[in-house]
Amino acid sequence: MRGSWRRLVIALGGIAFAAGSGVAGWQFTDFLESDNDFCNRCHLSENVPLHERIRSDFDARPPATLAALHAARPRAESGRDASMRCIDCHGGVSLVGRARVKLLAAKDAFWWLTGRFDEPTHMQYPLWDEDCRQCHERFDAAADDFGNTPFHSLPVHNSALGVDCVECHTAHEIGGRPEAFFLQTAHVRQQCGRCHVEFKEDIQ
Repeated sequence: MRGSWRRLVIALGGIAFAAGSGVAGWQFTDFLESDNDFCNRCHLSENVPLHERIRSDFDARPPATLAALHAARPRAESGRDASMRCIDCHGGVSLVGRARVKLLAAKDAFWWLTGRFDEPTHMQYPLWDEDCRQCHERFDAAADDFGNTPFHSLPVHNSALGVDCVECHTAHEIGGRPEAFFLQTAHVRQQCGRCHVEFKEDIQ
C-alpha cells in the first residue's frame, strides 16, 4: 500500500512539474516572440530569401505591402502605441490557435537544434480569419470597396462562404494598390471566379 502511494505521489509530482514547465515555457516563448529579431534569428538562413525578403519588405517605408502597412501603424485597437509585430498576426488568437503556433514553433525549434531545419519557401499554414478579426471586427463597405461592386457589405460573403481573409488580402506580396490596402486586382478577381463565372471568363 505504501509503495502505491509513493508511485501516486511521484506521478502527481511529475504531472505538476510538466504542467509548470509547460506554463513557464509558454510564457517565456511569449516574451521571446515579442521581438521581431528573435523570429528572424531562426528564419533567416544563408541563401534562402523568404524571410529575409519578408522582413525587408515589412520594415520598408513607405509601406509596399499590406504587412508593412500594419507595421507602420500603431496597435491602437488594443490600446498599445507600439507598432505591429510579426507575432501580432502570427501568434494565434484562441487557445487552439495559440496552441497550434506553439506546437509548430516547438517542432521547428527541435529540427533547428538537430541541424535539420529546412527554411520554408512559403507559408504552409495560412492565418485564420480569427487572426484578422482580432483587430478587424467589422467591415465598412463604404471604406473598403473603393467604388467597386461591394463585397463585405453582402451578407453571403461574410457567412459560410469558404473564402478566408488571406485568400484575397495577401499580406506579404509586393504590388497592388496602396489606396486599396494593396489588394491585387487580378488575384482578387481570380478568387471571385470561384463562384462568379463572369470573373472567370474575364481572367481567361
